Amino acid sequence: MLTFLGFAMIATFLVLIMMKKMSPIAALVLIPALFCVFAGQGAHLGDYVIDGVGKLAPTAAMLMFAIVYFGVMIDVGLFDPIVRGILRFCKADPVRVVVGTAVLAAIVSLDGDGSTTFMITVSAMYPLYKRLGLSLVVMTGVAATANGVMNTLPWGGPTARAATALKLDAGDIFVPMIPALAVGLLCVFALAYALGLKERRRLGTLALPGGAEPQPAAVAAADSAATAGTGTSDTAPADRATEGRSDAAPGAASATSSASATSLPSATSATAAGFQGLDPRRPTLRPRLYWFNAGLTVALLTAMIMELLPIPVLFLLGAALALTVNFPRMPDQKARIAAHADNVLNVAGMVFAAAVFTGVLSGTGMVKHMADWLVGAVPEGMGPHMALVTGLLSLPLTYFMSNDGFYFGVLPVLAEAGAAHGVSPLEIARASLVGQALHMSSPLVPAVYVLVGMAGVEFGDHTRFTVKWAALTSLAVLAAGMLFGII
Repeated sequence: MLTFLGFAMIATFLVLIMMKKMSPIAALVLIPALFCVFAGQGAHLGDYVIDGVGKLAPTAAMLMFAIVYFGVMIDVGLFDPIVRGILRFCKADPVRVVVGTAVLAAIVSLDGDGSTTFMITVSAMYPLYKRLGLSLVVMTGVAATANGVMNTLPWGGPTARAATALKLDAGDIFVPMIPALAVGLLCVFALAYALGLKERRRLGTLALPGGAEPQPAAVAAADSAATAGTGTSDTAPADRATEGRSDAAPGAASATSSASATSLPSATSATAAGFQGLDPRRPTLRPRLYWFNAGLTVALLTAMIMELLPIPVLFLLGAALALTVNFPRMPDQKARIAAHADNVLNVAGMVFAAAVFTGVLSGTGMVKHMADWLVGAVPEGMGPHMALVTGLLSLPLTYFMSNDGFYFGVLPVLAEAGAAHGVSPLEIARASLVGQALHMSSPLVPAVYVLVGMAGVEFGDHTRFTVKWAALTSLAVLAAGMLFGII
């Protein structure tokens, strides 16, 4: 019964948000509450929710202060050189833009934190996507899939969890997986190239303002509107994300921060005279403090990788220090916090809503029953191939469950079943990593709400677009692992 209710609850949630019948926050709260009653455990709903909130509170705190920290770094100009370099590479070619998104997301993912990756990637690429009329769901899908492959780094989380759960060395798990993960990354770049070609065919020949080449109607209309001073603000970024077009006038992004739940557009400038990406004349720039901010960011990421302090504490301290040094006047500090408040509230609210979902899944026992059913459904003859089975199961299980639930609850059972047939725990552990490309778009991953919130994309649109490509990337990693004899 609990197995059926668990799958039904997840399916109901996904269908409703993908059909846009409910907002993600409402669905994350109301659907599990309803299914908790169906399971006959409505009296314990409060306990389950409080337990879920307690477990996700550090994550919510980390995201809140990370958004403030990186928002301030964007405001003061820390990432401007990166943005200018990417823009020079991408020019007005959709293929270069989408491939550049994948490369940037993969590089920034080296810090091991998905939220950081998405904030930096969106801050760099959002203005260019908007200006050229490219699909925003292409940006979120490529960034999430690239980050999912890179999430397998030993300090990213899944590898460390697998090593802890099976009492293995993280290096023994990760290092042999590098060739297979490289194949996965190549698949992401190939996907980005294919999607870029599709965007190029859809939009035709592009040119940034001031260029001699013809422009698509959306961009040309925006230019003429800006020149005439008749541009209007864009009030439905998510709707256009679905259609893959941007019809707002240049400069309109600055009027849409509340609509897209992001403060990025306040630093965006796109005029008929030229495309800047990030406004080089914005009043929040602090060029004299550039190396201080760069050093602070490097120190923060180093401390995070070395686990000198809990990540929420590091970002709390970093945000406070960044605000104090860059904006010593109290009114300026309040203005910066207010500029990023929409995004903070949106993401933190989503995390706490997800706590209801995970709390009910775990508290009612649905997760355990679902996992036991899936493991029990494996045919006896598949015993010698438990590494392959683990890899295949990692796709749905890490999508529908948290990494903690999968690696500490399910993986030991799979490893024990494999050991009975002579399959090494190392092979099981490596196979368990292949589903991470898909996992990063799971509704149970807080970082994905940072991605879609900053990009102004509906979560349902992102899910519908990304899941198929992320699943194919995960299967490519699994196939490469089998081919190379790693799994």
